[in-house]
Amino acid sequence: MTTLIKGGTVVSATGADPAEVLIDGEQIEAVLRPGSDIAAAAEQGAEVVDATGRLVVPGGVDVHTHMELPFGGTFASDTFETGTRAAAWGGTTTIVDFAVQTYGENVRECLDAWMAKAEGNCAIDYGFHMIIGGVDNDALKEMDLLVNEGITSFKLFMAYPGVMLSDDGQILRAMQQAAGNGGLIMMHAENGLAIDVLAEQAFERGEISPVNHGYVRRKELESEATHRAVQLAKVGAAPLYIVHLSASEALEQVAIARDGGMNVFAETCPQYLHFSLEEHLDRPGFEGAGYVCSTPLRSRAEGHQDDLWRGLRTNDLAVVSTDHCPFCMKEQKELGLNDFRAIPNGIGGVEHRMDMIYQGVVTGEIGLARWVELCATTPARMMGLYPRKGIIAPGSDADVVIYDPDKQWTISVDNHHMNMDYSAYEGVGVTGHVDTVFSRGRKVIDGGRYLGRAGDGRYLPRGLSQYLM
Repeated sequence: MTTLIKGGTVVSATGADPAEVLIDGEQIEAVLRPGSDIAAAAEQGAEVVDATGRLVVPGGVDVHTHMELPFGGTFASDTFETGTRAAAWGGTTTIVDFAVQTYGENVRECLDAWMAKAEGNCAIDYGFHMIIGGVDNDALKEMDLLVNEGITSFKLFMAYPGVMLSDDGQILRAMQQAAGNGGLIMMHAENGLAIDVLAEQAFERGEISPVNHGYVRRKELESEATHRAVQLAKVGAAPLYIVHLSASEALEQVAIARDGGMNVFAETCPQYLHFSLEEHLDRPGFEGAGYVCSTPLRSRAEGHQDDLWRGLRTNDLAVVSTDHCPFCMKEQKELGLNDFRAIPNGIGGVEHRMDMIYQGVVTGEIGLARWVELCATTPARMMGLYPRKGIIAPGSDADVVIYDPDKQWTISVDNHHMNMDYSAYEGVGVTGHVDTVFSRGRKVIDGGRYLGRAGDGRYLPRGLSQYLM
């Protein structure tokens, strides 16, 4: 079956031009000049989709999600089925989630367990990073094997002592291993040992409300850990990718490393661009628990949000992911009613990334091409999925989003599709809306209808990052 998308403006990482997109089966056959003889011929026998007045963009690639993640005695509320369906509603057609190994567990057994969770359940295509929570000789050997099998990135933690935290020696060993096998080290950069001291002291003073989560996870401790990660990567000669960066001071450390020619990259997330400690985490009563995530929301008065937008423009921040890790308020976030330390860390946002970053286009923070670059093209290149994903070009998968740039609407728990009983984005007014989504040529969202199903998504073995020198 062939499909011709005509009348729209095709946006790539390099610009926006009127063009017609011909889809043949699961791949893009051609990108055609409007009105050409070739385009007219292609229209014969094809299903024609009118995209007049719309943007035609590559499907989003979200390279940081946590479906079904165990955390704090509970699990992220989105399954691979519900979470990937919600992603499709928001114009994301590929996710890269995390298989999790913690202390004392076997890497291979953990990976197999996560593969089983996803297989047959995902509505869109998916891949995996590997969390190495216990760096030992066996885990280091598995890293080499996994790279050859298409899992080419490994996440380490400087936070969560006793569960995930790796000490500097373990981090260095993992970095040295990655330097040899070509993998990418992803780092949760916060000084978890110091944070736990501050958190215990706050609790002992009776400071139990959600906002204290932000107070104890200080910007200095994100900056210090980012600096330390950069220096360890320099010693280990390994590439480094800082996840969910939220603080200006941490961004400065990334910028210094990049200016020095290091293979250091960073992502941020929509919540750090649009939310703040004062306006969201410090809401009355227990409402702020809905905004507890790590790294935490930062103070707007200190200018972190403005600095992050600038980082997106300068490419010191190369990717926008969601760190999608949803929990319901009832029975999950409420585990921390009397102790902010027990609130599960995470915000659900996989459905809203494309829209919330498009607001930067609306306000002039970034341009159209940069929107596509941050949300689709660079993530695909960074994680070894390009040019299969992240671009509208002949031979690429037909992951295509038709986007209405002018529609105005309001996000609510009543209209989102994530498995949550609240929305962190409740009442947020948005300009821009996903109209139609194709996943490998199959129409999965169209005119407010979901046409996909569990199992539509395929597992994606990944190549090495295309940004490594």
